[in-house]
Amino acid sequence: MSDKPILPGDGPIEPVNLREALEERYLAYALSTIMHRALPDVRDGLKPVHRRILFAMRELRLTPDQGYKKCARIVGDVMGKFHPHGDQSIYDAIVRLAQVFAVRYPLIDGQGNFGNIDGDNPAAMRYTEARMEEVSLALLAGIDEDTVDFRETYDGENKEPVVLPASFPNLLANGSSGIAVGMATNIPPHNLDELCSALLHLIKYPNATIEKLVEFVPGPDFPTGGVLVETPENILEAYKTGRGGFRLRAQWHREDTGRGMYQIVITEIPYQVQKSKLVEKLADLITERRLPLIGDVRDESAEEIRLVIEPKNRTIDETIMMESLFKLSELEVRFGLNMNVLSGGQIPNVLNLREVLWQWLEHRIEVLIRRSENRLKKIEHRLEVLDGYLIAFLNIDEVIRIIRFEDEPKQTLMSTFNLSDVQAEAILNLRLRALSKLEEVQIKAEHERLSAEKLDIEALLASETKQWTTIAGEVRDVRETYSKKTELGARRTILSDAPDIEIDLEQAMIEREPITILLSEKGWVRALKGHQDDLSKVDFKQGDSLKFSLQAQTTDRILIFASNGKFFTLTGDQLPGGRGHGEPLRLMIDMEENHDVVEFFVHKPGRKLLVASTAGYGFVVPEDDVTASTRKGRQVLNISEPDEAKRCVPVHGNMVAIVGDNRKLIVFGLDEVNEMTRGKGMILQRLKGTTLSDVRVFDAGAGLTWLDGANRTFTTALADLEDWHGVRAQAGRTVPRGFPRSNKFGPAFEG
Repeated sequence: MSDKPILPGDGPIEPVNLREALEERYLAYALSTIMHRALPDVRDGLKPVHRRILFAMRELRLTPDQGYKKCARIVGDVMGKFHPHGDQSIYDAIVRLAQVFAVRYPLIDGQGNFGNIDGDNPAAMRYTEARMEEVSLALLAGIDEDTVDFRETYDGENKEPVVLPASFPNLLANGSSGIAVGMATNIPPHNLDELCSALLHLIKYPNATIEKLVEFVPGPDFPTGGVLVETPENILEAYKTGRGGFRLRAQWHREDTGRGMYQIVITEIPYQVQKSKLVEKLADLITERRLPLIGDVRDESAEEIRLVIEPKNRTIDETIMMESLFKLSELEVRFGLNMNVLSGGQIPNVLNLREVLWQWLEHRIEVLIRRSENRLKKIEHRLEVLDGYLIAFLNIDEVIRIIRFEDEPKQTLMSTFNLSDVQAEAILNLRLRALSKLEEVQIKAEHERLSAEKLDIEALLASETKQWTTIAGEVRDVRETYSKKTELGARRTILSDAPDIEIDLEQAMIEREPITILLSEKGWVRALKGHQDDLSKVDFKQGDSLKFSLQAQTTDRILIFASNGKFFTLTGDQLPGGRGHGEPLRLMIDMEENHDVVEFFVHKPGRKLLVASTAGYGFVVPEDDVTASTRKGRQVLNISEPDEAKRCVPVHGNMVAIVGDNRKLIVFGLDEVNEMTRGKGMILQRLKGTTLSDVRVFDAGAGLTWLDGANRTFTTALADLEDWHGVRAQAGRTVPRGFPRSNKFGPAFEG
């Protein structure tokens, strides 16, 4: 071998621009991938390999009424005649078309091990057998009637269809997915009954909007069922643009197992999720303690899917538990929509729902016209032959003489009876037994029948209205065959709304139990089990006594209003147990030493509170706005020393009653008090030389209530308080006779 470098001009080598060469070759590869491998045709919804498989099975006469053949035989025919690629890729395509959990309307009827929803591989092709399903016959119907174009196969020895006639809207019914070069497609399966209803509406109203079509096709219908929880607005937008996505969840229900326990049973999992991997993932999440609400998961599936999930304890809410599962596992998936398909088998583009349906209808019109024209040609040819037969019967003796004695009987027949070449050839091929009188009658009857059929076909080809009527009839037949009343056609995927809840796993893990919370005068807090009504036997430290007691649940949040105007929040499960004297409250919240607890109560979402200071200032605040997430609490009522926060009462009613340490009472409407989230507030009662003692919000119809020293309840009607009725910021008048010496209305919150 010579080490001499090859120079331009040496031998047959031609210099080529590398960039141009790469661009040209990569473009050719990209176009080949897009058009001949990855993207489906909008007309029959098939990629070339699937189309070739069905055509090869038809050639092998593997119809639903015939026996099965080995998949290895089918793969061999497909690869040898039509698809010169790997046998495994062809077999994989056959397997998928036969899997009931992968294809909404299976095209192939498989016999043997074709894999399962766990993700197990199918048996080798030498062990499995297959034949076509009825759906495949619908896709191939009329292929012998010149309804579609054929092209030469890769070796030029055979012909293959460019597209199938497809009397079945396969693209949307079965969906498709594929990755090409620079583009991809992902189309979910849909319910055929709903698609046919949309097609019939589109035939009747060609200008129908996508909003109207979505009323007929509300969303995908997956072979594995599940629950579609996407919003209608997002579904409509996806069908309008051809791009979007759908949230799909597992189908589940609750089973009670006795003694207050229950378990969740999952009966349907999302499309294209392998069950074995899903169970493995759930087990890993439990091991990693990322699913604290779940105690165990097990697979009890047989023919039907049955995944059992046990909660950690009986008090866990099943909805919250399932929401945590949907959030962290493939029990909820997002199936993307990208309707990127080949229009006319040539142009890759993203179509919306209406365009996909309309292009299929246009294909069906073309198939109808070509089928009718083909039938018309055959009828005309047959009528020509029958006309020749009738002439022969009318002149039978002369015809026999010519055939027996003339040297060129064909030419003589043509010239004698003015026959065409086709007619003369047919007469020469006529059998002797066909010369009976009965045969002549049959020929005349056939001639009349074909003539009538010819007129019908000519009328069909001349009328666009009749063509659309025919197509509508075909669509109705398909809808009837695969209606929702049938087992195969019944909708499997349920359309629903996802629960609008926020998941707080820590809160959900708390076991809900009744407790009685005690706070002593010196600030020691504890929680006794159960709701205790008699607290007389509860011990306190020497010199200490009970200040507040609450009946609550371990899941409740406890609000603390301090004299510095701050709110603090604790949860029932954070409190120390009832053994001993508890723990100091100040270890749990950052409350200054010179301030104390003013009010101690259970949080009720949605409630409103009236807060007031010793100086007589105050305002209404939503209770949801005062909860604090840190030890530092939330400053709500602003005060300046020596004033302090004095009262916090629930807003139940439309009137406000305020009493000062000077025993002056004022009553006015709640509408005079502003609602705020933080601030000093507005003056509620004018207090000179004294401070605010108590405040109460009450209903005008029910009257003002207070407790006397003996814990007896007194109620005074609003009419009896006319002398004390005024407006905000007045000083008020001396309290009515019988008002408690403590200047207090009594407990503001239920203990």
